Amino acid sequence: MQLSERVRGIASKEELADFVAALLQDLEQNRAEWENPTLERFLVAMESWIRSMDNFYRNTGQDIPVTPSWRTLADILYAAKMYE
Repeated sequence: MQLSERVRGIASKEELADFVAALLQDLEQNRAEWENPTLERFLVAMESWIRSMDNFYRNTGQDIPVTPSWRTLADILYAAKMYE
């Protein structure tokens, strides 16, 4: 299952932990496909995406989270993989 598909189904901390493990595996196997393969770049991208994430939710027709869920955390982590 693709990482983008896994994000949609995350509803618990266990599923988030599994997703983090899958992110690590994806990084190890597909580093060249990651826009932000270093911790520094990943964290910078994460910060940037968090600051503009309302636009993502608006543009995809989703409610903007008021209180983050396990899925919101997964969205943030997944976006940091590729956000510029």
